[in-house]
Amino acid sequence: MAACIVVADDLTGANATGVLLTKMQYRAATIMSLENNDPEEMQECDCLLYPTDSRGVDADTAYRRVFEAAQALKNDNVLVYGKRIDSTLRGNLGSETDAMLDSLGEEYIAVAAPCFPSSGRIVIGNYMLVNGTPLHRTNIALDPKCPVRISEVDRLFREQSKYQVTAIRMGEMMEGVHALAQKIRVCHQAGSRIITFDCVSQEDLDLIADACIESGEKIIAVDPGAFTASLARKIIKPRMDRRQNHILVVVGSVNSSTTAQLEEFWLTQEVNNVMVRTRELLEGEERREKEIGRVVGEILKEAENYTTSSVVGDGIYLENRIDFRPYMERYDCSMEEVTAMINNSLAEITVRLLRQQPRFQGLYACGGDVTQALCGHFGAAGLDLKDEVLPLAAYGQFSGGEFDGLDFITKGGSQGDKTALNVCVNYLKEKLFI
Repeated sequence: MAACIVVADDLTGANATGVLLTKMQYRAATIMSLENNDPEEMQECDCLLYPTDSRGVDADTAYRRVFEAAQALKNDNVLVYGKRIDSTLRGNLGSETDAMLDSLGEEYIAVAAPCFPSSGRIVIGNYMLVNGTPLHRTNIALDPKCPVRISEVDRLFREQSKYQVTAIRMGEMMEGVHALAQKIRVCHQAGSRIITFDCVSQEDLDLIADACIESGEKIIAVDPGAFTASLARKIIKPRMDRRQNHILVVVGSVNSSTTAQLEEFWLTQEVNNVMVRTRELLEGEERREKEIGRVVGEILKEAENYTTSSVVGDGIYLENRIDFRPYMERYDCSMEEVTAMINNSLAEITVRLLRQQPRFQGLYACGGDVTQALCGHFGAAGLDLKDEVLPLAAYGQFSGGEFDGLDFITKGGSQGDKTALNVCVNYLKEKLFI
């Protein structure tokens, strides 16, 4: 039976959520009737989506349709329940959420994280913004069928639901996943059945999902699809057997933009990070080999406990920057040749890690010189480019060589805002079904 059940208020919404789930290797199907379905086909699906066509009807009719759908589809094998709502909060948010809660039982709570970052829908300070404009000032307020004339998310739920609603804002989410999980438990114990969250990025959705899981509460995801997909990714293993994939981040750039991106990355994701003492890579072969061995050993020691590991040159911080002139004189070479010693050492670290930890199936490389060195050490014939993740951030696979087919993203060190590294790693997670 399906491990994920999503009841949507319309067909396009069901399909949009289904597409998000299929991108993570789940087999998803939208069913148009609760009676006329092939049981064998439904048995093979990871995720079932059912549209109730209830956005524009009265609240009582919407409640009945959603309640009946949840009653028909619920079963003990379901790990994730979703109530798909409109990305601009149109329709019967409260009554439909109530119907899901009533159908599934009093031990369930609804977690509403109604942002859709890729389409410009975010919630901050409990206000929904659409491309930076408060919802009530957009054309949604003039929608002829389902106008929305206020922007406060919790207020919309309170006006439509019979249950107690609590809003959790961004400031309350900054204490981390453990504190947020406890906050969810406290809200439920205090009588809240619906909890709304601020959320402006995929990182926020991942944080909320992790907190829901850690809380131990039974959750109904109420959102336009992105939160449901995030929760499913963390709970449901796709039916196609696949070992858990990991991502390796290798950074050689010392640009200040890279530093900001790394600090944001370490702040928002759990990462197994080891800093490379770059000066050691220039102090002769023995010290170079010792430093490479140290970094490889420290990464491998903890790699199984993290989905993402990072190897970063300590030159990202000004106090560790190296004056290359003494080394140019010592080795009678150019600055390019000196920096090549560092980049080749980072490439050697990468090769050893990929050989010794086969779960590393995705690679993010920052800095053009490091990427060039990686290609040389891999013996790659080329890069099979597939997509642009961000301007000047390319996704593809290595072609030929020892790591043929390895998924990668490369990005220049100066490119992107502070969220760029997070965006790239999350993109790889989606491709690798992490």
